[in-house]
Amino acid sequence: MKQGIHPKYEAATIHCTCGAEVKTRSTRQSMHLDVCSVCHPFYTGEQRIVDTAGRVERFNRRYARK
Repeated sequence: MKQGIHPKYEAATIHCTCGAEVKTRSTRQSMHLDVCSVCHPFYTGEQRIVDTAGRVERFNRRYARK
């Protein structure tokens, strides 16, 4: 294995918008997520639309009945 070419692999924290934190190991120290297993509709059983870019509203405006 060559010396000095591999990234540093250290402890990392993943932050979600819901406030959940996950401790893991990565080449990056911290990461931010929009949806995690704590707040994702598949795991929570809720039926809500996860829309981060306004796509649902844009679709509804485009195809709204006039």
